[in-house]
Amino acid sequence: MRGWDDLYPLPVPPSWVPGAAVGILSLHFIQKLLFPYFWADLRYLLKVFTYGLRVEMYRLQGRVVTVLDKFVKLAEKQPHKPFLIYEGTIHTYRDVDRRSNRIAQVFLQHEALKKGDTVALLMGNEPDFIHVWFGLAKLGCVVAFLNFNVRFKSLLHCVTCCEAKILVVGADLLGTLEEVLPQLQKDVRVWIMAKDSTFPSVHTLLDKIETASEDPVPVNWCSVNSLKSAVLYIFTSGTTGLPKAAVISHLQVLKGAAGLWAFGATSEDIIYITLPLYHSAASLLGIGGCIELGATCVLKKKFSASQFWSDCKRYNVTVIQYIGELCRYLCNQPVKEGEKNHKVRLAVGNGVRNDVWREFLDRFGAVKICEFYGATEGNICFMNHTGKIGSVGRTNFFYKLFFPFDLIKYDFQKDEPIRNKHGWCEKVKKGEAGLLISKVNAKNPFFGYAGNKRHTEKKLICEVFKKGDLYFNTGDLMVQDHDNFLYFWDRIGDTFRWKGENVATTEVSDVIVMLDFIQEANVYGVSVPGHEGKAGMASLILKHSSSLDLEQMYKQVVTYLPSYACPLFLRVQEKMEMTGTFKQQKFQLVDEGFNPSTITDPLYFLDNSKKAYVLLTKELHEMILSGKMKL
Repeated sequence: MRGWDDLYPLPVPPSWVPGAAVGILSLHFIQKLLFPYFWADLRYLLKVFTYGLRVEMYRLQGRVVTVLDKFVKLAEKQPHKPFLIYEGTIHTYRDVDRRSNRIAQVFLQHEALKKGDTVALLMGNEPDFIHVWFGLAKLGCVVAFLNFNVRFKSLLHCVTCCEAKILVVGADLLGTLEEVLPQLQKDVRVWIMAKDSTFPSVHTLLDKIETASEDPVPVNWCSVNSLKSAVLYIFTSGTTGLPKAAVISHLQVLKGAAGLWAFGATSEDIIYITLPLYHSAASLLGIGGCIELGATCVLKKKFSASQFWSDCKRYNVTVIQYIGELCRYLCNQPVKEGEKNHKVRLAVGNGVRNDVWREFLDRFGAVKICEFYGATEGNICFMNHTGKIGSVGRTNFFYKLFFPFDLIKYDFQKDEPIRNKHGWCEKVKKGEAGLLISKVNAKNPFFGYAGNKRHTEKKLICEVFKKGDLYFNTGDLMVQDHDNFLYFWDRIGDTFRWKGENVATTEVSDVIVMLDFIQEANVYGVSVPGHEGKAGMASLILKHSSSLDLEQMYKQVVTYLPSYACPLFLRVQEKMEMTGTFKQQKFQLVDEGFNPSTITDPLYFLDNSKKAYVLLTKELHEMILSGKMKL
């Protein structure tokens, strides 16, 4: 009797199949060994290429599609879908579209605004921030987002440098308005988010919104001819002291809005925004990203570590935004049961330390940390699409073709790039820290700062590797490892970061030297264990025969500086050390820190609980290092 195999013989594969299978398996193992991130890189590059191609196709068709255009289309397509959730109240796409129409109609009727005029917006996180922003954008205005922490001289400078025709102020910031109103230029008209006003010559908006039409304004008001035209001014602190108005084009808004999508967010996601809307992370990546996806965003007035996870559970949040400090604040909260019982799957942001990153994952569960790097005004961005702890992003040959950049050698003493005997800059080796510079070209333009050509030119480096080339100076030192991951190392110049904000040392020192007993002030940042960024410290030289008035010092800094810019530490010296180029010497001061055991000069600490500067003792120093003293 014949067997089954005799009746139905199995087909014999061709002789080349086993060899091919072995070859494929070998290639797979070689790829895993030598190119472990190949597929992740490919997926990311395809996303970048697809989005760029889509924008280019619009251009070739003679269409300029902005984020605002996308929002209006979504309001038609999904009118009843929640766009904003604020303090439990739902604002649908249609609601936001119609209220922004009302605001556009108010300004159309009551103001002689022209397309391209600038309107400054001084408001906290609330739905009307977005309504006013969108309403003015529908009139073709450039909207300047003002940091509500800035005061007096800095605030007046911000309004002036962007040549704002109108200033719109939130109801909770009328105290700030009162401080600057007498000094505001007479041609700047002021509107407040209220129904009545006690201020002379100040217009009210809420009463007029109620009676305004919901009809859209004529399309020609907001039609855009070029993606490179300005649509926003977002202020950034720099080495010059006063904030600078970074010019944000439609192209940059589109790129920022694509961030959440590039990290894998979808239209089904619910995004939680606790960062201030005047910041590009919240406005471009958060609100813009929500529009790009057609998703829903939960907006918080102010970040609260104690309410964070309860809000995430209440609103079924799936995507959160962070800065490094935010993650640390969450990790410092008392441990509670069920902390991993939430739906958050993505956390998008920058500046989180390695130890906090690990603790965050261990404590709050399988959340993918999506770290990225990008300056508000910059033309380069990195995204950590692989989840490598500590890295701000990753590069490869193809990425550098689209977004050319380099890390170059930097002289810390002279505070400038190192050039060789031929006058060219030199690239650092892998594993070494270098200044990140990004090539400026037609595809990756740098739009500069409003109202100050000198500041714009100062951010550019010419003749870097060859005659005629031009690069944007990020001011950041980075390290690229042998696997092509990039890591943030430090900032250069006279800026440091604290509480998620850039602090300009010149601005702080300018405020301090206004005091009649201060001869000179040298401001710098010092590292504090357990805290991201650097805390502000000021080395002071007193005028001859003068003494340090700590009470006056405290009043001065809290009155004229944002809270994050107030120096936490003071050091009184006999003389100021200078560099060979007659600049204030900071490096040694930074290294010495604020340790009273090793520093013989008098040291003081800003104790917020006492609302005063107090003597920094060894016991107080220990409390700061152990985290018992809140900074």
